[in-house]
Amino acid sequence: MSIHPELAEFPKGALNSPLIGYAKSVPTGIGINGWHAHDAAQLFHVVKGSIAIDTELGTFFAPPERAFWLPPRVSHQTRYLTDTEIRFVYVQYEHARDLPQTPQVIQVTNLLRALILEFMSYPRAKTEEGPAARIAAVILDQLKMLPAAPLQLPMPQEARLRGLCEGIVRCPAHIPALSEAAERCATSVRSFERRIKAETGLSYRTWCRQVKLFRALELLASGRSVSDVSHKLGYEGPSAFVATFKKAFGVTPGRYFEGNELD
Repeated sequence: MSIHPELAEFPKGALNSPLIGYAKSVPTGIGINGWHAHDAAQLFHVVKGSIAIDTELGTFFAPPERAFWLPPRVSHQTRYLTDTEIRFVYVQYEHARDLPQTPQVIQVTNLLRALILEFMSYPRAKTEEGPAARIAAVILDQLKMLPAAPLQLPMPQEARLRGLCEGIVRCPAHIPALSEAAERCATSVRSFERRIKAETGLSYRTWCRQVKLFRALELLASGRSVSDVSHKLGYEGPSAFVATFKKAFGVTPGRYFEGNELD
């Protein structure tokens, strides 16, 4: 099953279909219009490559055969970490009300993958009714029940705390000790721990571990070896990094990126 040639172009003008397909290949380093938002919800299905999506609520990472769900009217920007093939499914605003209302990375089942590809074999004019419309209805049902993947880095909103966290994201190999982090935010250790947990849902230690894992995913997706990544991020060695990665994601880095010989 191949994607209809029309879907290689971004849709122009109003369409009545509940779902609108769009497929493209994007080279490394290209962003989409900087920060922007859509009235429609958006599903980013990563077929090959990897993307990072920045939102006000945090950054999300989608490697191959995962998808990122973005509710309507959420401001975001997309970064392509490697040469990427991606299928976009836009869900019209009125049809997204019963779908998740928070951004999240989701697992792509074999069924959902097949449904998206089948849907995208139709020209847009034929998706308002008939077989394509029925396929779209099943896709919407699938989106209500897909499990989320642990690939979010929540960011705090309070100014000093966000400044500290943004600095850690820029340089996760050198993470301030808890007491130093609290001092930078002009607060006690106990108050600091309470504030970061309230704003991110994570303890400081867990949040910092997530930063390092998130950066590891970016580096691995760009082709860096496990040894290089473990050294760059300050792990004691490759085995320590692989153990941490497997504990977080259930598989080794090489298994996670199917087809890449990372470990």
